[in-house]
This record gives sequence, C-alpha cells and structure tokens, in this order.
Amino acid sequence: MIIERAHEELVAGNLDDRRLEHIRPLVRDSWERSWKRRIGAEDLPPLALSAEELQLFRQQHPLASVMDMIRGLLLPGDPEESGVMVAVGDHAGRLLWVEGDLQKRLLAGEAGLVAGANWAEDTVGTSAPGTAIALGESVQIHEAEHYNRLVHPWSCTAAPVFDPETKRILGVIDVTGGPEVVTPQARLLVDATARAVESELLVARLRSRSSAPATPRRKQRRASAPTRIVLQVLGRDRARLEVASNDAETMIDLSARHAEILLTLANYRQGLSADRLAELIYGPGASVDTLRPELVRLRKVLQRIAPELVPESRPYRLTVPLETDARNVLSLLDRGAHRVALTAYRGPVLPDSAAPAVEEFRESVRAALREVMLTEASIDVLLAYIEIPEGAEDEEVLRLCLEMLPARSPRRAGLVSRIEKLERG
Repeated sequence: MIIERAHEELVAGNLDDRRLEHIRPLVRDSWERSWKRRIGAEDLPPLALSAEELQLFRQQHPLASVMDMIRGLLLPGDPEESGVMVAVGDHAGRLLWVEGDLQKRLLAGEAGLVAGANWAEDTVGTSAPGTAIALGESVQIHEAEHYNRLVHPWSCTAAPVFDPETKRILGVIDVTGGPEVVTPQARLLVDATARAVESELLVARLRSRSSAPATPRRKQRRASAPTRIVLQVLGRDRARLEVASNDAETMIDLSARHAEILLTLANYRQGLSADRLAELIYGPGASVDTLRPELVRLRKVLQRIAPELVPESRPYRLTVPLETDARNVLSLLDRGAHRVALTAYRGPVLPDSAAPAVEEFRESVRAALREVMLTEASIDVLLAYIEIPEGAEDEEVLRLCLEMLPARSPRRAGLVSRIEKLERG
C-alpha cells in the first residue's frame, strides 16, 4: 500500500512526500526521471513498429539468431502454459518478440505489452526492460513499482544484452509474470541467459571469420572497408561518428566544430567552395583562414577511424555516403513511418551549435516533424509527440489532440489544463 501511495504523490508532483523515502533508490530515481519527462502514468506505450516494420526489424536484428536459445532457457516445455511471458527488445526498448503463456499475453496485451510497442524508460517510465537499458544492468520491478499504472498487476526482471565486441547494448531480455519472476533466482537466470547469448554471438562471429576463405592481403583489407558510416547528431552536443565494417565497429565523439563541418558536407553532397563552407560554419564574412586549420585537424581524426571519409578539396566534398540519424528521421517521415520516426528523433540537431548551416538544418528537421504531426499522424503518435519538448508547449498540436480524442477520453482533462496554462502564460 505504501508503494501505491508514494507513487500517487510523486505523479501528483509531491516529490518531497515522506513516503518516497521508503521506495528503493533505483525505483525512486527512475520515477523522478519519468515524472520530469512528463510521462503519463496511465498512457499505453506507443506502437513504434507496424507489422511490416516489425517483420523487417526481426529479420535484421542480431538477436534473431539466438531466439531459439532464449526460448530454450526461459520457456522450457510448452511456452503457452509456462506461466510467464518473455519479451526481447532492441537497444531502443522496442519489443520485437513477446512469447510465452497465452493467457497472460492476452491480459498483458491490454496494457500494451505487445511486439512492436516501445517500452523505453523515456517513453513509458519505470519498467524492467526500459530501466535495464537506461542503467545498463539487470533490473527487477515489482508490481506498483512500475511508473505506468496499467502494468501494476505485473512484475518483471530484465537484463540488457551487450555486443560482445563493441560493448554497446544490442537489446534486452525481459521475463514478466507474477511474484515468481522477481526472485533472486529469476534474476540469476535472466542474467545468465543474457551472458549466454553474448557468448553465442561471439562464437558465431569467430566461427564465421575462421571459415572465410583466405584472400590476398590487399583484398582482405578491402573487405574490411566500412559498410556503414553514421553521424549521430540528434539531441547531442557532441556528435558521434559510428563506423561499421564486416568485422568491427568503431565509435568516436567529435568536437563541436568537426561535427558541424561533417554534417554540413553530408547535407551538401555536391560540394562547397572554401568561402561558402566558412560562411556556413562561422557566419557571413568568415575568413577561410579560420576554417582551414579545423579541416586539417578533422582530416587527422578521420584518417584514424574512417580514411574514406576524408573530404576532398576544390570543392570540399565527401566522396562516400555519410548517413545521419537526422536524415533517417526525415526518410522515415517521407515513408509514412511516423511512429518509428518519432522514436528515432532523440532531440534537436546539435542543439548548442550556432553554425548557420546547422541552425537551418535543425529547424528544417523540427519543422518537417511538426508538419507531419499536424497533417498525417494518428492520435496515438500525436499523444507521444506532445510528451517531447518540441510538442509539449505547441498549442496548435495540443488543440488538434483534443479534437481527435473521443469525447469521453480521460486524456482530455489533462490537455485542457495544459492549453489553459499556455494561454495564461
């Protein structure tokens, strides 16, 4: 009872309530993160993947190859009468597989515990899969410790799965059910399953490399050339460059200026003169002499991690494709994958940058996202949009949500309150 009362007080904004002192620090901290993000305590998790997108993600995800191992360890016997559910999600908290006890899956489905739903902590608040990803460690959440009231009847244990070589989070394994799934033994089992999966992935990779036919040294180097280069700029003050090849993955955080230059060159594939690039980075009237030392330093950085990406000069341009997470969001919007695009949107493009090219691109991404929300998005996507900073104080979007919601929807009162607050302020 004290957990439920503490949860009610926190959701109401009473963060100093004495009852919160009795809540486990892990849960209390997660609750506070959830409350500060203004996550609804009774909102269904957004369906981040359509049926077609879900199928595609499953086929391409690294954990697809170990699903039989996960089933064998966590769902022995007849899965539909196992008494528990097993969910496997990706690094962003999107559930790709939900299997196990049939009756429990039917009941849990009403709370949004279904394949394709987004259970990231910054989307639905405290939950075992989402919080395990957020913390990078296994987590157990008992019933009312969930931030979302819809899943208070359930308990769950989850552990992240790490790439055995890069140590990045690949996904998460979750077991959901009654009190039996949050025992110390259950946590040991889920942790052991995650470690077994990581070992199997590493063994499979090593086996694949050792069985590859021998090739001359020059060809072998060519086979290790990057297969994908991505610049992560959304919601990041310092961009991250990710370079993936057939046998490795490397990441590096770039300086603010280097990120601005690379992003600008990625957006101007035709190339730019030195004068024009200097203006786009430093502003009108900027001297080329200011730009050139930065380009020299950038070249040195790229020579170590991705020599193919070193820009050519006269004009300055990239000779290989540079993917950006911001362009991916725009592509998803164009294809009508609104839920996936909103999930992939992690925040403004390089939010602290004052480079003219970045400011223009940042605004174009923000405007494209908002335009789709206003003209094409479904109500559940709109409701997710108003929980991120870009939509939280957008009165036009809030009013559109109010128009689209059913007359008896419990969400209407909260929307009216938010609109009135904006009108007063």
